[in-house]
Amino acid sequence: MSTNLKEDNAPFGHNHGPHITGEYAPISDELVLSNLPIEGKIPTDLNGVYLRNGPNPMFEPKTSYHLFDGDGMIHGGMFRNGKFTYRNKYIRTDDWQKKKEAGEEIYWSVTNSVKDSKDKPMADAANTDVIGHGGNAVATWYLAGIPHIIDPITLETIKAAPEYVSGLGNAMSAHCKVDEFTGDLLYFDYYTEKPHMSYGVVNSEGKLVHHVPIELPGDRLMHDMAITENYSILHDVPLYHSEEALEAGRHKIVFNASLPIRFGVIPRFGDSNSIKWFNFSPCFMYHVVNAWEEGDVVVMIACRYMPAKNEDGSIDEERTAKMIGSLEMDSRLWSYRMNLKTGETKEECLNETYNVEFPGYNSLFTGRKSKWAYLVDHHPKVLRWTGIRKMNTDTGESMGEWSDDYDHCWYSEPWFAPRENSTIEDDGYVVVFCWNDKTEVQEVQVFDAQNISTGPVSRIKLPRRIPPGFHGCWMKPNQIKNW
Repeated sequence: MSTNLKEDNAPFGHNHGPHITGEYAPISDELVLSNLPIEGKIPTDLNGVYLRNGPNPMFEPKTSYHLFDGDGMIHGGMFRNGKFTYRNKYIRTDDWQKKKEAGEEIYWSVTNSVKDSKDKPMADAANTDVIGHGGNAVATWYLAGIPHIIDPITLETIKAAPEYVSGLGNAMSAHCKVDEFTGDLLYFDYYTEKPHMSYGVVNSEGKLVHHVPIELPGDRLMHDMAITENYSILHDVPLYHSEEALEAGRHKIVFNASLPIRFGVIPRFGDSNSIKWFNFSPCFMYHVVNAWEEGDVVVMIACRYMPAKNEDGSIDEERTAKMIGSLEMDSRLWSYRMNLKTGETKEECLNETYNVEFPGYNSLFTGRKSKWAYLVDHHPKVLRWTGIRKMNTDTGESMGEWSDDYDHCWYSEPWFAPRENSTIEDDGYVVVFCWNDKTEVQEVQVFDAQNISTGPVSRIKLPRRIPPGFHGCWMKPNQIKNW
């Protein structure tokens, strides 16, 4: 398969849906590239690795294709003393190995099967998120699967890590969180059987030290969680499988506007009965920015998925579910406050103007009070991020934005990279991948985090396109075992 976009436009010769052609078309090679052309200068005080996970199908799909189906591929950019090296590599899951040996796709799509199907099994692709933990990176899957440990420098798959998980689902959600002060990794699992959720803590040495069931009213399709210094915040969303479709072995989702979205606050090592639930206005939620404690109040900043509305202002449940399923996005920066002592709640839209999602921030502040978030401007109809934006999570103010071309650029999830010996939260850089479909130029772009609107201080040119993907992270040298 060629890596040239124009030749890759329909890489498999059949119509498998919109998420496998054009900009979404997969690439076939695994590269190591250095001494690349650079516009500007790579800062010498920028050291670490930017990692981004995403789907990249190895073989032609059996039927229709959804982005959630593709084999996980990590794209990594290593910055060291003013030098840069790019790598990309498939995540060697057991299911990837089975496909490789078979020489063809042997698993089914989220569009026509369900996770636990015996007749049409889906692959655990580990294609959704990547986060630093215990000196390595951990790759995870959105439907909850076995975490995979990745070398953040070489991108080699070190091992699958079933020892991280336990319980009925025996899996880990995509969006685990790492407390960089303690080294704890905190996660949830979810499944269609009762109790429908579980919660666990893995210590810095990779040992599962806490795991409890979390009872929900029914099957739910939550996506993220949050942590503070002492608590974890679990989500109960009004989105779930259609019972009729589930019985038929099909993946169809239902949004129920009569249910609130609930957030459950549980002590980090609390038992099942210690969780406290707080109700808020119905919506779906993909991604949290950060959370922290202010006395008795737990604060969570997130990107609230705005439900579609009917002409009378009521929620259009069917259209909302279809938007979520097709990755359309209408999201706003939102604040949630939960008083653990009085039970009082408050929610507030921080900025009504910008459709922003896929947030990054200074990960050292995970679970602690933070002020700055770096988000993407989200195209409302397709999974395309047209630009990046810095926002003040106290006031909701947009503090700067950048796009080379809002009509033609495809950005990745932006992550903050601290300057060496930095002492304040936003003293550093923001790193992203950016593809321009008009000029057909792929870059790694580095911004001054305090001056996003002045544009990249460095543009590193890559010889080929990086397909759109999902989540990324920044790993500092002190987080990398083999640095």
